[in-house]
Parts: sequence; C-alpha cells; structure tokens
Amino acid sequence: MVPAAPAATASAACRACRRVRWRPPSFSWAAVLLLSTGYATCSPPKEKSMLIITSLLAGLVFGLGLIVSGMANPAKVLGFLDLGGAWDPSLAFVMAGAIALGLAAFSFAKRRTRSLIGAEMKLPAARHIDRSLLIGSAVFGAGWGMAGICPGPALVDLGMGETKALVFVAAMLAGMAVFEIAEKRRRATRSPH
Repeated sequence: MVPAAPAATASAACRACRRVRWRPPSFSWAAVLLLSTGYATCSPPKEKSMLIITSLLAGLVFGLGLIVSGMANPAKVLGFLDLGGAWDPSLAFVMAGAIALGLAAFSFAKRRTRSLIGAEMKLPAARHIDRSLLIGSAVFGAGWGMAGICPGPALVDLGMGETKALVFVAAMLAGMAVFEIAEKRRRATRSPH
C-alpha cells in the first residue's frame, strides 16, 4: 500500500500551481463554432433572429465574466476550494455577486409571462429536494473539486482551445447521455402498461 501524501505537500503543490500566470490562448474556437453553425450566413425569421442575437450576447457576457473573474482558470478555482491550505477567497466575492444578481433577475422574471424580447418564460418548477438532486450535487461537487472546472467554464475553456476542457466536456456529455438512458429506463419501469 502506498502512503498518502501529507496535506502540507498537497497544499504546497496547489500553491505552486497557482503561481503560474494563466493567460487565455489568443486563438478562439468560438468564432469558428459561430461561423460553422450558419448563424453568420443565414437569415431566420425576425423573432428567432432577436432570440439568437440576445442569446449570443448573453453567452458572450457570461463567458467574458468567467474569464475576467478567474472562474475559467482551474488553478484559481482549486485555490478557492483548498480550505486547508493557501485558501484564495476571491471567488467567494464573484459567487456572492452572481447570487445577488440571480436573485434580482429571478424575482423580476417571476412577475412576467414573457421575456423582454417576447419569448415564453420557462422558469424551473421543481421545489423539492430528492435523492437524484443530492446525488447529482455530490457528483458535481466531486468533479469540480478534482478538475477545478464546472460546465460553464468548461465551455469557455473549450472555446479557447484548452485540451483539458475537451476531455471534461466529452466526459460531461457522456455523463448526460448515461443519465438520459437511466431516466428513460426508470420511467419505463414505473409507467403502467
């Protein structure tokens, strides 16, 4: 049996990892993806084009926010999660700001039936905590803690051409597919024939 590395060694390795200055790659796969989807060349109906434009702008603002805040940098995220070592609390402020903005946006959205651009409002309806939610949360937290990446930043990193993000997104999509298959089987066994 191989002895585990002492906590001090793991903490020092994490600190050394955080000292490396992270810079986003200059080449962006996002532009290639946008051009390859056809959005740059086709002209959909006016309602859909407004939805596409606002979705693109919201995604760009979200991605830029992740980059500027450091959430797309796995070393910074792992530093935030390293409570026993050299903890970096800066992401707590990012999260607090996101939660405050989210609370304001959801309270505004709850009073509306249509969005500001006229699309139907589709807010989450589930209000109960069940086994699936707890297991999914635990798996998400474990993955976030091991990789320092969660789905949003993974897509940003993928757009910047990061190889680690490609592996993460492939694993994430595989996990989503396994979940869908398991859910279909679960529903099929529960539904009366």
